[in-house]
Amino acid sequence: MFKKSLLTLATITTLGSLPAAQADEFLDDRWYAAPFGTFVQPGGDRNAHSGWGGGLGLGKIINEHFNVEIRGLYQNLEGAKANGNWDLTGGTVDAQYYFFRDKFSPYAVIGVGGINSTHNGDSGAGFIGEAGAGFTYELHDNFLIRSDVRYRYNNNFNAKLQPGTEEFHDMTVNLGFVIPFGEKPKAAVVAKAEPTPPPAPMPAKLDCSKMDDDKDGVNNCLDKCPSTLPGVEVSIYGCWIVDVKFDNDKDVIKPQYFPKLDKVVDRIKQYPGTAFEVQGHTSNTGSYKHNLKLSERRALAVKKYLTKGSESPNISSKGYSWDQPIDTNETEEGRANNRRVQLEVDNKTQQPLKK
Repeated sequence: MFKKSLLTLATITTLGSLPAAQADEFLDDRWYAAPFGTFVQPGGDRNAHSGWGGGLGLGKIINEHFNVEIRGLYQNLEGAKANGNWDLTGGTVDAQYYFFRDKFSPYAVIGVGGINSTHNGDSGAGFIGEAGAGFTYELHDNFLIRSDVRYRYNNNFNAKLQPGTEEFHDMTVNLGFVIPFGEKPKAAVVAKAEPTPPPAPMPAKLDCSKMDDDKDGVNNCLDKCPSTLPGVEVSIYGCWIVDVKFDNDKDVIKPQYFPKLDKVVDRIKQYPGTAFEVQGHTSNTGSYKHNLKLSERRALAVKKYLTKGSESPNISSKGYSWDQPIDTNETEEGRANNRRVQLEVDNKTQQPLKK
């Protein structure tokens, strides 16, 4: 029954769910030391009582989900029925998978290594494999509490330390600390974009709310793109928005948007002498550099579609990251409005196709 319970625990700890997407970039890649104490509950195959031990780990944070760690350990088990004590000395190389990183961070762990067992005056080296689950709790940037429970398989390869078997099954409960070295990296603080100031008041004799110079259905008071082509689809701010939604952090146009882009192509063909700029814009989530490159790639993808991959002197593309918001970045609705691909028209060259 004990072996079945431990095997069940090992199976459960290897299963996990995909982590939720996070907007913040994970930057921590420090080395750390991890001293720990251990309670050991052996299986019946050792003919021993529970025991205690301890050890020290040296590890490295690889990325948002993985740590790699080398651990040394010593444990002592009291023999049952005058069977003699067990002294276990060895170590493992562990891989830890963190489901998410926060103040409380759960993880699954697997480890492989070797151990030297001393029993009744005889010694033998063997193999150990461990699997389990645990958590860390951050008290300070450089001090965390850590605990996990593990199933351990031990094979002593014919060392003949225990009559009748060379395979042993133990459960270990570890409690200790994680002490990262150095200052915890932090993402750069992004200054909040100031709300877009309202347009300058018009002279009293002119009422901009009743004027629509480019006839796009958005009055001059609200129109942030006053030179859009007549009849094109515009946003609530009067800009010729190409309503293409991309997957998170991707720049591949989905086929469902091809018909809409084809209409944009037809409209551009009616103005062969007009210069257009395909603009990529983002919200201020994540780093500026990452958003700049992402906005450039998305703008270029739309340009390539509009030109069928060929060079066009009248159509260019440019990424603006979050430099030109049209709405606030303080709300999700505002950030969604700022994440856009927009066509700007040079009104100096705007000329319709002569029929």
